[in-house]
Amino acid sequence: MPESSLQMEMANRGPSYGLSREVQEKIEQKYDPELESRLANWIIVQCEEQIEPPPPGRQHFQTWLMDGTLLCKLINSLHPKGNEPIAKISESKMAFKQMEQISQFLKAAEIYGVRTTDIFQTVDLWEGKDMAAVQRTLMALGSLAVTKDDGCYKGDPSWFH
Repeated sequence: MPESSLQMEMANRGPSYGLSREVQEKIEQKYDPELESRLANWIIVQCEEQIEPPPPGRQHFQTWLMDGTLLCKLINSLHPKGNEPIAKISESKMAFKQMEQISQFLKAAEIYGVRTTDIFQTVDLWEGKDMAAVQRTLMALGSLAVTKDDGCYKGDPSWFH
């Protein structure tokens, strides 16, 4: 009988106890399931992709974004055609390529104007360590895109404050 991905993840990382467990629980409490749905909808509209949104849940949202492809398409869609910050988006299944793409997205988001304090770390997404930080980055990016008012933002401006 195959183990679930959560069991395998737990086996790889090992259980956390005491303080590290409390810290992880606090991080997980900051994750907003309603915001997850809004962000997924925005990414689909913004990227003009014919893709299904992820099933509800932090782990599904992580898996949906984890290879960095959608994030790179997202940041590119916020720039005029021919002026995209990420020239080549890889569909590679290799871990280092996926993490590299996440890093490219983060660098491009910072150049776009997202504050360094609002930018998640690659492991926050790739290992699912802090999906609330991923949400915070995407919210900051969306809010910035709305306020730039340069014609590149697609979607409902009320999705962001």
